Amino acid sequence: MKYDKIVEMLEETGIPFAYDHFAEGESPEPPFCIFLIPGSDNFHADDAVYEKLSTLVVELYTDKKVPALEERVEDVLTKHELIWNRSEVWIESEKLYEVRYEMTV
Repeated sequence: MKYDKIVEMLEETGIPFAYDHFAEGESPEPPFCIFLIPGSDNFHADDAVYEKLSTLVVELYTDKKVPALEERVEDVLTKHELIWNRSEVWIESEKLYEVRYEMTV
């Protein structure tokens, strides 16, 4: 999945988002998403890459637990036939929940 397609997909959530971070002073109030492509997991054999695969991480930040919002993100990921894994953490210093979705695209 190319960068432009990822952006189009995240627009479907209706949640503000940015790649890696928002510029200082431009971060919206929660909820918001951050996405990044921190690496690759290419399919290779015989000393050649047969298929380029990237790791995609989508992080949803909220100031309170909102299961319906998480479900909205999950529905969009599922609609695009992505296989994702979810984790969650409370970030005490930011007073935010981070729900992290990791997948290969």
